[in-house]
Amino acid sequence: MGSTKFGNFEDFCRDTTLPVCNALSETSTQTGPWGGCELRGIPLSGNRYLGNLGSIILAGVGIVASIYLILRSERKRAAVGRREMQVFLFGYFLISICEIFSIGEFPLNSTARLAFSAIHIGAISATTWVLFLNGIVGYQLMDDGTFLSLGLTIGSALVWLIGVGYVVLDTGFQWTGYWASSWDLPNRSIFLYVTYLLMPLIWIVFFLVLELILVIKVLGETRPLIFLAGAALSFAAGQVFNFVVSPYICNGTSGSIDGSLFQTLFTLVSVVLVWFFWSSITEDDWPMPVGPVSYP
Repeated sequence: MGSTKFGNFEDFCRDTTLPVCNALSETSTQTGPWGGCELRGIPLSGNRYLGNLGSIILAGVGIVASIYLILRSERKRAAVGRREMQVFLFGYFLISICEIFSIGEFPLNSTARLAFSAIHIGAISATTWVLFLNGIVGYQLMDDGTFLSLGLTIGSALVWLIGVGYVVLDTGFQWTGYWASSWDLPNRSIFLYVTYLLMPLIWIVFFLVLELILVIKVLGETRPLIFLAGAALSFAAGQVFNFVVSPYICNGTSGSIDGSLFQTLFTLVSVVLVWFFWSSITEDDWPMPVGPVSYP
């Protein structure tokens, strides 16, 4: 592949805190072999430390927020895609739990950290896929909330979760040795690069496009687009902080925090705004389609 950086994680793992970095070296810690600013956080006894306390706290807020929104969704019994939205929120709930232990820099043993990292990465792949499916639900290609709809949603999400999670575990534990080259600098893993970084971004973009068309075509309103635009901008801001600004934050705070804190914050805001967007387009006074949406 020549000098291309496609599939390489070395620079990412050097500059920010990502769960995938725990699987790409034998240390199974964020420091790894990459150098850069070391996220130290709060010193503990025995030469240990608790890094990313801000991310841990915000992930805890995300857990509470996802539970609250799941319960709020239950009240909207006539809303289109209620169950599918709850599946998405449960995915975010799982992500938030794993994030505490995968990038939270708890003083865990390498086995536990890698296990949480595998579930975290698999949950990201699965949850963004479910978000994309939520974008399709509004078109009423099949009845939402039915056994078939939920079966396809949850079943396909489990395929992503288990499949991607297994590759992370095999990469980290070297069970088969198939992914052993991923440990060599620049820590190239095409599979994880695509399933962890690229595909989730594609599913999110598809969701935004589908919902934009649905709101303009069916509702003819602009108010729901405020929530959708806010969710998109918030998510983008989180990625900028995590992948671009992070080393400057880490160096500027002497390793107290890095961009992953802001990524956690803006992702939380984005998820909440996605829920408010969904809630706004399922209000009783909007003219919703009763069958599949057709286009001229």
